[in-house]
Amino acid sequence: MQTIQLVGAVLFGLALLHTFAAKSFEMLSHRYPRHAGLFHLLGEVEVVFGFWAFMLMLAMALLNGGQTAIAYAESRHYTEPLFVFVVMVVAASRPVLEIVQRVLLGIAKQMPVATELALVWLGLALVPLTGSLITEPAAMTLAALMLAPLIFRDGMPEWLKYAALGVLFVNISIGGLLTAYAAPPVLMVAGTWNWDSAYMAAHFGWKAAVAVIINATAMSFLLRKHLHGAAGTGVGEAGDAKLPVPLAVALIHLGFLAALVVLGHHPVLFLGIFMLFLGFTSAYQRYQNPLIIKEGLLVGFFLAGLVVLGGMQQWWLQPIVESLSPLALFFGAMSLTAITDNAALTYLGSLINGISADAQYMLVAGAVTGGGLTVIANAPNPAGASLLRRGFRDESIGTLGLLAGALLPTAVAALAFLLL
Repeated sequence: MQTIQLVGAVLFGLALLHTFAAKSFEMLSHRYPRHAGLFHLLGEVEVVFGFWAFMLMLAMALLNGGQTAIAYAESRHYTEPLFVFVVMVVAASRPVLEIVQRVLLGIAKQMPVATELALVWLGLALVPLTGSLITEPAAMTLAALMLAPLIFRDGMPEWLKYAALGVLFVNISIGGLLTAYAAPPVLMVAGTWNWDSAYMAAHFGWKAAVAVIINATAMSFLLRKHLHGAAGTGVGEAGDAKLPVPLAVALIHLGFLAALVVLGHHPVLFLGIFMLFLGFTSAYQRYQNPLIIKEGLLVGFFLAGLVVLGGMQQWWLQPIVESLSPLALFFGAMSLTAITDNAALTYLGSLINGISADAQYMLVAGAVTGGGLTVIANAPNPAGASLLRRGFRDESIGTLGLLAGALLPTAVAALAFLLL
């Protein structure tokens, strides 16, 4: 083991501790207003891994030289952070959000329950499952913006907010399993193990759909008495712009989103599409709300930091993955996902020569099952946390609160993958 590997593991551990302490820094910013800016920065969950990745680069430069540090940083693959950034911004644009909200409102009005309750169920069930088509980060963005005025608002008990957040994160993590391209942990292994969308739907997708529906239904039942007098359905509240969005503009935005999904593995191309999108929104600004550039950049920074720090953890993670039996691998992957990105775990599994079909299934099932336990467990989670944290006390999401809220929906997903 090299010294820098040990340093990388220590810094990764400090980043995890920092994530758990993020809410405390937010509280300190209110208690000590003189240093509020510094405490607020340290309390931003999205900043944590980027900050400690910078510390890793500094340590590597001091120990092994600047060129080694630069070479390591440039050897990492940043396609996922870049994609999450651009898809967040496009999916949250007013034309996309409004057309999705109107479609869901039309469905909700046909359901035999109150409209607010139906919208909550759709936001926790249908939207996560559409992640199999539009990718999980896009589904997370749409679901978070749709559910924010309904659940994550003043007057809603804090414990219900955390329970709903846990359901949302778990359902997004497993909701992309109907296809082979939408869930980051599946993308890491699909090519190596020859898994196509038909295989995913037959072996994972229908089980995930059962768990998603159970989780969403149970959560909606808990929320039913608290939805009356909600801030609104969210439909038609996408922003302050008064001009209605023409159908042509909405369709062009949906076209941009579709192009990003299709080109999601090619950063040069999808960044070019994103530049065209920015130009279009500038030309037709009267139909837009302010784009969530800041939120998207913070999430991209978080994920890029996780890529840099996570790249130094293979030396201790891979032996654990290789040594476990299939059933132990399921629970091991589910647990390890809480402290490292689930896509990183499945990538390590793809490097194992001769891994059995049962072990492949258990690794991926465990990784996606644990994808809602923490903010870092699944790539779309930082996007949801960034968009929803203002609805929580102190405008910060507590790590233990999220963990507690995700335990029951995680158990439901685990039972679905193990027993069905």
